[in-house]
Amino acid sequence: MKSFSFITLFLLLNFLNDGYCQSPGEYAPNPYAVPTYECASLYWTTPEAGMCIVKYKKASGSNWTQGLDLVFDDRDGQYRGSIVGLSPDTEYLVELSNGQAKTAINFTTRTDQFPIGKITYLPEGESTDPIIITESGTPEGYHLITVPENSRSVLNMGNVSNEGIQIDADYVIVREIEIRNAKVDGIRIKENRHDIVIEQCFITFWGRIGGPITYGNLEGSTDSGIKAENGTRNLTIQRNLIEAPRGASNDWETGHPAGPQGITISQSLGGNVIRYNDILSTEDHGFNDAIGGGSNYSNVGNMNRDSDIYGNLIRSVWDDAIEVEGANMNVRVFANYAHQFFNGIATASTTKGPIYIYRNVVGESRVGHRNSSGGAFIKTGEREPFAGGRRYVFHNTVVQPMGVSHAFSGHGISNTVTRNNIFDVPGRLAADRETVDNSDYDCDYFSGLSLGVAKEKNRIKFSTTPSATRLYQTSYSLEYFPRTWINSIIWGRKPYQFGDVKRNITDPVVQIRNPLIDSGIKIPGFNTDFKGEAPDLGAFEVGTAPLEFGRRAYLAHDEGWPAWER
Repeated sequence: MKSFSFITLFLLLNFLNDGYCQSPGEYAPNPYAVPTYECASLYWTTPEAGMCIVKYKKASGSNWTQGLDLVFDDRDGQYRGSIVGLSPDTEYLVELSNGQAKTAINFTTRTDQFPIGKITYLPEGESTDPIIITESGTPEGYHLITVPENSRSVLNMGNVSNEGIQIDADYVIVREIEIRNAKVDGIRIKENRHDIVIEQCFITFWGRIGGPITYGNLEGSTDSGIKAENGTRNLTIQRNLIEAPRGASNDWETGHPAGPQGITISQSLGGNVIRYNDILSTEDHGFNDAIGGGSNYSNVGNMNRDSDIYGNLIRSVWDDAIEVEGANMNVRVFANYAHQFFNGIATASTTKGPIYIYRNVVGESRVGHRNSSGGAFIKTGEREPFAGGRRYVFHNTVVQPMGVSHAFSGHGISNTVTRNNIFDVPGRLAADRETVDNSDYDCDYFSGLSLGVAKEKNRIKFSTTPSATRLYQTSYSLEYFPRTWINSIIWGRKPYQFGDVKRNITDPVVQIRNPLIDSGIKIPGFNTDFKGEAPDLGAFEVGTAPLEFGRRAYLAHDEGWPAWER
């Protein structure tokens, strides 16, 4: 039997205790899983390449579910992929097989009922003193910093203190605190800190005063409602209202936007969850990115790995609504709504992958205050060695009018798989060039002028007859929620009988079955709960409850109101 050194044992215990391995290496279990609350990342290092089938079930159940196949990265000799739609605090069993070998994993998703140890109550009423948190909790008992019961605490920095709250500790929860007028950042998490929860806070009128370059101001700061320095991990940022920075980003009419951001995470070690936040402002005080960080074109980036961004409501952004750039190794971006932005989701680069982008909905996109032309739903971009990771793009709803101009930006793109999306855009589907010709676009509705490099064999059409394959008609009034029947035009003069009178009508309008309904294909692990004959295209499935976004999503009317909103 091989003996363990002290260092080996320490690394293994650290991995098992934290549920996340900072740098999985030779002593990490193989295969292994890194769960969040509702998803799990899977890793299997093996010399055998080929298709890797995933099956999973609750440990207490008997029915197995097939997941999406893992992706093999021959650069690392590793299968990677994610399981989605899981329940928190639940044990799961996973079977992996690639035709030559079979293996198994069991894991428990993270609980969102955090155990509380020490509680620190802030003073009731308004205070001008910043809060510096240096006392850590433990996995068995988080250090909770919150407001007194049935009371309200307001940190009003008066543009004097750089942050309202500084967190220099681990296993900390910051809950229901109102922060106003911070000079730079509302909340700042110091480098290398981990297992921190920020929830139900209200952060407003923060950052250096600045203003859009368009209007003659050259501030260009990246002050943030919540900012995490390099090396942080396992951050949960949920159900906060982050609004109205004091400054503003410029728009694309005056160069690359630069200015305040809602949430900034830089060079993270991963394991982060950003969900159900309102990140809102006005056009004159717009964000650079609502959620972003750095660095793109890297092996790390802002989310880096094993992270989820979902359920967020975003408005008034001059660059990217959601920036997830860098490694993107098992990063999931889903069920978000963005309005008034340039690019919806930025993914330059996706060096490692896979990244999963699914069931997002986007509204208005624009270049600047005076230019209403839009950007792209997904910004791509890669350059060696920062390239090659898989992008999965499923069931997103991108509609006109005033929406994005293109499904994907004009940057280089490779290793991208699209299915069941509504790309109602006037421009192109994919870029005009690929770094590697290995992308797979299919079974999407696309109304634009150019497919770019994409070749969709099963492109969804608007047509009045099944045989009419020569026309791909542009939609006139697609909506976020697909209607069962829609209006369509039969081109040409057609005879119609009105009682005893016959008439020829030019280009008559008729009602047809909505081609977006039941036109999708099954994607294991992503749409198995569809209604009807097949999955619908886009983010919404007819016959199921609609998606909800923002800090009040999926809560009862009288449930979960924070102290500052009662």
